[in-house]
Amino acid sequence: MRGRLLGFDTRTGNGQISGDDGRRYPFASADWRPRILPRSGQAVDFDIAGDRAIDIYSLGGGGLAVGDKNKIAAALLAFFLGVLGVHKFYLGRTTAGVIMLIGGTLGWLAFFPGMVVMVISLVECVIYLVTPDEEFERRYVDERRAWF
Repeated sequence: MRGRLLGFDTRTGNGQISGDDGRRYPFASADWRPRILPRSGQAVDFDIAGDRAIDIYSLGGGGLAVGDKNKIAAALLAFFLGVLGVHKFYLGRTTAGVIMLIGGTLGWLAFFPGMVVMVISLVECVIYLVTPDEEFERRYVDERRAWF
């Protein structure tokens, strides 16, 4: 059956899927194939055992759904436009983006804040690139981490 992932709690390892038949099916992280963190809103294919979803596969096909964040895009934004905080806005961290924008523009008047913002953006670029996809998704999308 096909459906859409309604939610997944990383602490308990449980989630819920809305099937195309209009019913909701609970599942555990052990039912997810392959073992990557599921994201709310993902289209999925699954089997049913009783009232539970099992053998759940993402139907993403490698493309990005609306709301997904790509770590390569975030890293490129951090490298090329990091002093303006564009990568923070891309990841939905508006406050952090405004801080970097102010530090990266007005901060150059005092030199030091501008340099700090530049170093932070380069460090974050490298962190984004070396972080595995699942970990990037967990840290910066699910947990909404703003810094490093």
